[in-house]
Amino acid sequence: MSVKTPDIHLTSNALAVLSRRYLKKDEQGRVIESPGEMFRRVANNVAQADLLYDGSADPRRTEEEFFRVISSLEFLPNSPTLMNAGRALQQLAACFVLPVEDSLESIFDAVKSTALIHQSGGGTGFSFSKLRPRDDQVRTTSGAASGPVSFMRVFNMATEVIKQGGTRRGANMGILRVDHPDILEFIACKSRDKEFANFNISVAVTEQFMEAVKKDGELSLVNPHTMKVARVVKAREVFHAIVEMAWKTGDPGVVFLDRINHDNPTPHLGEMESTNPCGEQPLLPYEPCNLGSINLERMLRKGNNAYAIDWEHLERAVRTGVHFLDNVIDMSRYPLDETDRLAKGNRKIGLGVMGFADLLIRLGIPYDADEALRIGGEVMQFIREKGREASKKLGEERGLFPNFRGSTYDRIGGPRLRNATVTTVAPTGTLSIIAGCSSGIEPLFALSYKRHILGDVELPEVYDYFLETAKQQGFYDETLLMRVTAGESIRNMPDVPDKAKRLFVTAFDIAPEWHVRMQAAFQRHTDNAVSKTINFPAQATLEDVRQAYLLAYREGVKGITIFRSGSKSAQVLTCADPLYC
Repeated sequence: MSVKTPDIHLTSNALAVLSRRYLKKDEQGRVIESPGEMFRRVANNVAQADLLYDGSADPRRTEEEFFRVISSLEFLPNSPTLMNAGRALQQLAACFVLPVEDSLESIFDAVKSTALIHQSGGGTGFSFSKLRPRDDQVRTTSGAASGPVSFMRVFNMATEVIKQGGTRRGANMGILRVDHPDILEFIACKSRDKEFANFNISVAVTEQFMEAVKKDGELSLVNPHTMKVARVVKAREVFHAIVEMAWKTGDPGVVFLDRINHDNPTPHLGEMESTNPCGEQPLLPYEPCNLGSINLERMLRKGNNAYAIDWEHLERAVRTGVHFLDNVIDMSRYPLDETDRLAKGNRKIGLGVMGFADLLIRLGIPYDADEALRIGGEVMQFIREKGREASKKLGEERGLFPNFRGSTYDRIGGPRLRNATVTTVAPTGTLSIIAGCSSGIEPLFALSYKRHILGDVELPEVYDYFLETAKQQGFYDETLLMRVTAGESIRNMPDVPDKAKRLFVTAFDIAPEWHVRMQAAFQRHTDNAVSKTINFPAQATLEDVRQAYLLAYREGVKGITIFRSGSKSAQVLTCADPLYC
């Protein structure tokens, strides 16, 4: 079902999400803003940054281009920008990383900063690797340290009582280095259902650790306070613990820390220790970032009854997206002075994609095919190249990012950019609902499923293009619709042609190796990282998960998150197929 709002075509699910989370409300909680008015509010506000660099600029012209691209759902910025631009909060960044040093003062400063960020609509990431391990001596009190996992509970509870901007629950990423003495406790910290419900957790693994896993070597666990070896364990035992808990609960994920820092554009400012809550945005301590996504479904043209990628259209969307995100940096009101300085010093942006599965299906290409990998890499390479061209042009007009001197670009004579990073592939869970497209670079979850949001809202989804194709190809009838909406897999329907079964492949039909390879295809052309869930059916084995982690390492991704269906009591997406969901 679709509803026509003034000048904008949105699905009923999009309208439901916008009404609950994004549109202005009066003191009685009644919606007083239409989607079109929201897009106009955002476009007008973000366009004003042009005047900071050219007093004679015409922000109305920029506003019209911004309004065109977001109201047509070709490009959408991250949620805080849609929620807060032109409103009292004016906090537009999506994600922040905060430092947690080994002192009570630093820990509770970070808790306070987390509260301010969540209140303003942002998510937070932390590395707890500098905290001394459990039972380590604390000289000032002659007591014993409680360890990183204990302090994570403080952050989790603070998050529980604060809603982001009054619209959504806060989200955190907790990271611990693989060589921390408390690593096994950390790996198992979400073993009880709903424990640390406001955290995603990931183990920061090193090249040295992965080589030790490969060779069945040892791992020294080092006390970060004394820098002495606390004990020595087998690397494979730690790796098995990661795999087993991921199989059981979906956590922890893994981030490949050395790779992240190899691509750190500003190593002279420090090392990256953590990422945003979904893992796609590595950041320095106190650094924020704003993200935006191009809807690839809208980057197609049709001729001779076939679709093709409209590269000129995509290039225009990229240029506009980079301009928009660079403006966001200046228009955002950051909750901390340190984040303001780093935001404007590095000017990182993260332009990514959504609707990739839709694009493949319209091109007639199955997700788990070599041609799909080629298309994914080609599209992301194009976005990165054109994005850097746009950033270079902005650098010529507005100046390079202030921390350019000493950056990797400066050292190697690289491109002279306005933004230290340009591309990121985010999950786009809520944005894809608004845009009415598939999320991020994920395959279709199912042809019919239910999406659970805001705790008590259930949104039914049916993939209309499959039904449209069925009608065009003559295999549609009412029983097909009933069976699909009941959750039955089309693989079990003899009346559905094999070609359609192959094209409309869904997340659990796809072997995990194809999920990993697709993530790697995008990662090769992405400045930051790529958010991707490696889906496993309920009957997947520990060995299946282990092989996925090893393949992710070999393929060069910066992190991996797996999810075996049924491993959590509550899932955002559910379908009725008992084999999987």
